[in-house]
Amino acid sequence: MSRIEEVIRRRLFDLQDISYQVFMRKLIPTVDQETVIGVRTPDLRKFAKEFSQTSDASEFLKILPHAYFEENNLHGFLIESMKDYDTAIAAVDAFLPYIDNWATCDLISPKIFKKHLPNLYENIKIWLKSGRTYTIRFGIGMLMMFYLDDNLQPEMLNLVANIRSDEYYINMMIAWYFATALTKQYKAALPYIQEQRLAKWTHNKTIQKAIESCRIGGEIKAYLRTLKIK
Repeated sequence: MSRIEEVIRRRLFDLQDISYQVFMRKLIPTVDQETVIGVRTPDLRKFAKEFSQTSDASEFLKILPHAYFEENNLHGFLIESMKDYDTAIAAVDAFLPYIDNWATCDLISPKIFKKHLPNLYENIKIWLKSGRTYTIRFGIGMLMMFYLDDNLQPEMLNLVANIRSDEYYINMMIAWYFATALTKQYKAALPYIQEQRLAKWTHNKTIQKAIESCRIGGEIKAYLRTLKIK
């Protein structure tokens, strides 16, 4: 164990909350339970902000794989703070193969990405073809976060709709993406449900999540219910 890892782990265990550890272990069943320390997200974000200002931060990012769930999340938060697009993309590409759970995957959203959407889209298309569960999930998440408002292109919906996988965490993200699309781009997204362009489970999960949304009106919810595949 390096000096940097020793310092970080000591700090993480100082921030440990056992009740939160128990809670988190139930939420991330794909993760070795012994690797979950139990650090609440606000505390970890605060630590990440402090740590990002030190010379050790860049060295920590080179240490992969990490041993603890919170070390992975710290890694993700450090990437989020990067202000140079190329540096952030390189860091994401280096880190994605080591992500092993939805929670770490979903927390990474570098603000600098929003200023480079054309370039980011090219990276997303590569991630979606990676064959790795959480890299694909991350790519879908980026499409959902940055391209479902004014930046939507019809082909983006096609990219997500054409993904086929047996992986729960990919299919759940596809459903989340289309449920969100129904709230933001209803006319563009609806044909994918009407024409049953998604796999059956994902189709029905999309409708379920859309119906649960407070951003969709009662009449539309009633109509979506009629589109479920039995």
